Amino acid sequence: MKKKPNPIINNNFAARHPVIINLTIILAVAALGIWIVYFSIALFTRHGQTDKVPGVENMTYTQAIEVLHDHGFKVDIRDSLYKDDVKPGFVIEQFPKANSVVKPGRKIFLYINAVHPKEVVIDDDNHPLEDALRSFSYRSALAKLQELGFKNIKVVRVLGDNECVAKITANGSTVKKMQKVPVNARIVMQVYDGRLAEITDSLMGEEVLANIRSGTYDGGYDADYDNDGGQDYTAPAASSSSASESAPSSSQSSSAGGEAEENIEFF
Repeated sequence: MKKKPNPIINNNFAARHPVIINLTIILAVAALGIWIVYFSIALFTRHGQTDKVPGVENMTYTQAIEVLHDHGFKVDIRDSLYKDDVKPGFVIEQFPKANSVVKPGRKIFLYINAVHPKEVVIDDDNHPLEDALRSFSYRSALAKLQELGFKNIKVVRVLGDNECVAKITANGSTVKKMQKVPVNARIVMQVYDGRLAEITDSLMGEEVLANIRSGTYDGGYDADYDNDGGQDYTAPAASSSSASESAPSSSQSSSAGGEAEENIEFF
């Protein structure tokens, strides 16, 4: 007599192969999780849906917000700039740009032209009673002004013995250290021209020659030069007797021949 097979023993596959069963369950759970994540991302990011960004540059801030909100976009002010050629409170730039294809409802960043221009400190040395950038070299001062954002800069040369800054004015007023100045101000930078020593020497030479011609110089020169028609003239000494001895003669006048000549020797 044959024995009937026990269905419990034959069908207890899970008991005999637990590793395969557990691996199957893990794979099924992983596949279900991946599907849920993919569906959630697609729902959250609006996969397959796009929209064009309207152009709002050169609009007022209020108008730009209304237009973007009407198209379902969010708005964020990234920064406030200042440009002379744009009205205050108007949109200078937007990101993303107009007609860009983006996801619906994304955030649009706007750059607004400030109502008041930016103010900067030209010289941050803590001596507010002194003139800003005084004694700075011309090149370094000009580079600093340009770096700070100044566009309207005029350089004026004034008499001096070097090429350093004499004074800086903004809209006609002298700029002091630690003083804030709007970047759209009209800057005038007065710079020494380095000719003072040369002019001083020239003026001293002219004064010496004038004294020699007038006969009042006795400062250590021997000077012979043509005076009134070719006379050779020697600067008189301090005493009157020596002055009469050194008076010009007619023969000396004729030998000169009317040809002008000046020789000055410094001791």
